[in-house]
Amino acid sequence: METHRVARQGEPHAKQDAVDAIISQWQRARPDLQTAPMEVFGRIYRLSREMGDRMEKTYQRFGIGRGEFDVLAVLRRAGEPYTVSPRELTATLMLTTGGMTGRLDKLERAGLVQRSPDPADRRGLRVTLTPEGLSVIDQAVGTGLEEQAKVFAGMEPERIEQLNELLRELLAAM
Repeated sequence: METHRVARQGEPHAKQDAVDAIISQWQRARPDLQTAPMEVFGRIYRLSREMGDRMEKTYQRFGIGRGEFDVLAVLRRAGEPYTVSPRELTATLMLTTGGMTGRLDKLERAGLVQRSPDPADRRGLRVTLTPEGLSVIDQAVGTGLEEQAKVFAGMEPERIEQLNELLRELLAAM
């Protein structure tokens, strides 16, 4: 059975979701609160968590998790020869060196990346996608985008663009 919340003035009739139920409870308990930020961030959090779970399942098909996907994606976006330093990876992904080492160890054991000495720095290393790693990331990113696109299947392209602009504006404000 579908439940609907009362539409606000100027708002189209919308289906009620879990965030509406929470907001309704707050309005009863604390009618003095302005809950619009809670509504927005509650939905962003729920969307992020749900999509994160979906993406994790998608990437598992390729033998990687989201963390490994992120490393492979940085290498792929770097372009040929798909090589960066561990320091660049750490900075891009905002990880500790220990966290990055763990991801690289796992990816190297799987044959998806290779570490080698940096010819420009005797103390440095370079991380490179292997041909298998390139194949995995190309398949995973394509499949991941297909999964993400499914979420927007019922939305008009103009609404998706509007949502993207609003989220960009919100992110810039932070």
